[in-house]
Amino acid sequence: MSTRNQPATIRSLASLRTRVRAFRQEGDRIAFVPTMGALHEGHLSLIRLAKRRAERVVVSIFVNPTQFAPGEDFEAYPRDLKADRKLLAGLGVDIIYTPNRDHMYHDDHSTTVRVGGVGDNLETDHRPTFFHGVALVVAKLLNRVQPDHAVFGEKDYQQLAVIRRLVRDLDMPVEIVGAKIARDSHGLALSSRNQYFDEAGLATARALNGVMFAARDRLQDNESVEATLEWAARSLIDAGFAAVDYVSLADAESLAPITRGPIDAPARLLIAAHCPAPDRLVRLIDNCAVDPT
Repeated sequence: MSTRNQPATIRSLASLRTRVRAFRQEGDRIAFVPTMGALHEGHLSLIRLAKRRAERVVVSIFVNPTQFAPGEDFEAYPRDLKADRKLLAGLGVDIIYTPNRDHMYHDDHSTTVRVGGVGDNLETDHRPTFFHGVALVVAKLLNRVQPDHAVFGEKDYQQLAVIRRLVRDLDMPVEIVGAKIARDSHGLALSSRNQYFDEAGLATARALNGVMFAARDRLQDNESVEATLEWAARSLIDAGFAAVDYVSLADAESLAPITRGPIDAPARLLIAAHCPAPDRLVRLIDNCAVDPT
C-alpha cells in the first residue's frame, strides 16, 4: 500500500494516464473514488474502503455541470480544493484528479448516455436529465482512470444502480463497490449540502432518518405499504419539511415500485424531500433496506 502523505494533484488527462500506466507496470491494482469535492467524513469512508481494495487510490474532484438542471445550485455548489487536499493528506491517496470543464467536455461535445430501467422514475420524475449527466461523466471518468474497483456511496442508491447497469451493459472491466451510508450522531446522512443549514434547519433535517426508519419498521411489521408511505410523507411535512418529492418502496435490485405487501424480496425505502435552510431549500435524499416479511 502507498504511504504517500501528500497526493499528487493532476489536471491533465495525459498526466493521469502516465501515472496510471506506471501503477500498472508495478503490478498494482487501482481503486477509484469519484467526487464533486466539498469532502466530508462520508467521502473519507469511501476512500478507506477503496484502500482496502487496491494498492493505489485515485480520487477525482469535478463538479459536473451536465447533471445540474437550470435553476439548481451548480454555481453555488461548495468548492474548496485546498480544504479537500488537506482532508486527503495522510489517507494514502495517490492521485487527486481535478479536471476543469474544458478538460472534460469539448466545445462541440455531442454524445449522451441514457440508462433506462433503474434510471427511470424516482429521481428522474423530478430531475429528468440528472442521470444522463451522471452516466456520461462516470463513463468518461472510468475510461480515463481505468480502475479495477470504483467506490460509490449507497446514499445515492438509484445512482449506484444506474452506474452498475451502465458498467454491466457496456462491458466495462471494473467492479462497482457500494459503501454504506455515513451518518452523523443524529442519524442524518452526511452530505456536502448539509453545510447550508443553520441549527434550526439541521434539527428539521435530522427528522428525516427518524421517519424513514419508523416507516421501515412498520413495513417489516406487515403494515400496509400504501398507508405507511402516506404516513411517512405526512410526517415529514409535520416535521417542517417544505415539500416531499417521493417516499417510495422499490425492489432493491430492479427498483421496480412495490405498492402492496407482502414484501417477498429485498426492498429499498427511498425518500427525497426539501428542507428549509436560511436562504434556500435543501433537497435531501436517504434510503434504507427493508427486509422481506
